[in-house]
Amino acid sequence: MTTPLVRQSATATDTSAPARLAVIFDLDGVIVDSFAVMSEAFAVAYAEVVGDGPAPFEEYRRHLGRYFPDIMRIMGLPLEMEEPFVRESYRLANQVTVFDGVVELLLTLRVRGLRLAIATGKSGPRARALLDGLGLLPFFEHVIGSDEVARPKPAPDMVLQALSLLDVPAEQAIMVGDAPTDLASAQGADVAAAAALWASPEEEELLAAGPDVVLRRPADLLALCPSVPGR
Repeated sequence: MTTPLVRQSATATDTSAPARLAVIFDLDGVIVDSFAVMSEAFAVAYAEVVGDGPAPFEEYRRHLGRYFPDIMRIMGLPLEMEEPFVRESYRLANQVTVFDGVVELLLTLRVRGLRLAIATGKSGPRARALLDGLGLLPFFEHVIGSDEVARPKPAPDMVLQALSLLDVPAEQAIMVGDAPTDLASAQGADVAAAAALWASPEEEELLAAGPDVVLRRPADLLALCPSVPGR
């Protein structure tokens, strides 16, 4: 079972968590703010494949964390939307920004000796290309995309693969995500689930998913991740 942390915000006095050796992050909505780019890419893909009319991006956004083809199946939209969506996402990648405080967080975690990985709904190549373009790829030992596991989120496969690659036990890792699918993936792997609220428009839905800890800004994570002895 996942070791309980706190049910509200993390604080510097949290002492109930075991020593953390690794942090697994979702990408969109946690590390990077890509929602404007997603919206534009989705609108172009919808117009090309479906036709005129408003693209249902708000419904799409509610499923974030899942692999794009899975979202299309859930929404009853053509799988052919993936090609133009990915094309436009690459074209607009230079408009994606990093959330305030994230670079400082990653730097501090690495200095403290923690090992970092990404588990994202994006494909692996697209996630790595985006992180590389932003200069963030060196922070992460592994970047795992939805196309690189048998079952993407909300299944636990991505988190389990990250634990295996990092050689870290579940009780010494924490997963940070901004969607219920992220939390479900962490919980299925018996990893502590942290809800990142700095970008989530659906705070109530995220809290209802039962996170072990709530993070209202990136620096809040540092209270749960002290320096690793010997590193």
